Amino acid sequence: MTQIELHGIEKYFGAVQVIKNLSLDIADNEFIVFLGQSGCGKTTTLRAVAGLETIDDGDILIDGQPVQHMKASDRDIAFVFQSFSLYPHMTVYENIAFPLRAMRSNRADIERDVQAVAKTLQITHLLAKKPSALSGGDMQRVAIGRALVRRPKAMLMDEPIGALDAKLREEMRAEIKRLHIKQGSTTIYVTHDQVEAMSLADRIVIMHEGVLQQIGSPTEVYSRPANVFVGQFVGSPVMNMTEASVKEHAGQLRVQVPGATDGFTFPSALANSLSAQKGENGNLTLGVRPEGVLVSREAREGYIPVEAHIIEPLGSHDIVDLRVGTQTLRARTKSGFVARAGDPVWARIAPDQAHFFNTATGMSLGIRL
Repeated sequence: MTQIELHGIEKYFGAVQVIKNLSLDIADNEFIVFLGQSGCGKTTTLRAVAGLETIDDGDILIDGQPVQHMKASDRDIAFVFQSFSLYPHMTVYENIAFPLRAMRSNRADIERDVQAVAKTLQITHLLAKKPSALSGGDMQRVAIGRALVRRPKAMLMDEPIGALDAKLREEMRAEIKRLHIKQGSTTIYVTHDQVEAMSLADRIVIMHEGVLQQIGSPTEVYSRPANVFVGQFVGSPVMNMTEASVKEHAGQLRVQVPGATDGFTFPSALANSLSAQKGENGNLTLGVRPEGVLVSREAREGYIPVEAHIIEPLGSHDIVDLRVGTQTLRARTKSGFVARAGDPVWARIAPDQAHFFNTATGMSLGIRL
């Protein structure tokens, strides 16, 4: 079993603080993905766990043992970099075997372990080849094999498929997930690609400017973002965000975006909660995913008139930009549902898909149907 704990981690580069009081518990066999923009501190955190960076404050524990003062070589952790970093003069077999030879394992154990890892990664037929004869995906498999062969306590991966083309990235995502399920090793994976994070993670750790924003399963961070940043960072297209005013009218709750003559209707059950949480000017921030913006080609009760502005055909569905007052809301529709830009259409927001945020702080109000 391998458990990793981070308690109050702080890291500075000169006067710049890149990790700010980060605490996190990672369970045995868990696949954790650190997700965030470039420069948010995710790779620095990964390198600190590996022992490749020192920390200025806090504790890093592996299986309950503090390791922040231990050398990287004594932590029994494997690290897979974005660059393949293979020895070009060695065969695939020799590259994978290199860590075992460095540990002075006997020849029979090396042969057994290399063959076992090659079989797991489906690269047995490549063992006699040099890296120059391999595709990018195969080279990354070899790099992962070299990390796996000594059976480390944990696997750390820093954007390992970021340099591959789109098709290979898709194949390698599936391969990494299959490998994790088969091997059962505790894994920390760093990426800025939210598709990778959603498809691979047991839990996603979202970071921004060195601060942990939210930890949760892919479903949790997508369906219940903790703040505006998470809502607009996770999901493609991103969550619609607009400042809105909240008013009660004829026993119904109206949420109106700037410039719109009509407001979106919501159940009155939300009225008391939203009235207590709205800002001094009566406003808050409304968030809704594109699939939560419902579109009709004819007038219907509860729908307000809007204009289709831009249509992005994506094959299985379209993304339609709708002009609502001075704002633009993106909606997901069936392919070809809106024939052309400029067509008058009607829209409403699915009440159970609406999110409400404090405009000043950006934090979720936690008010949902």
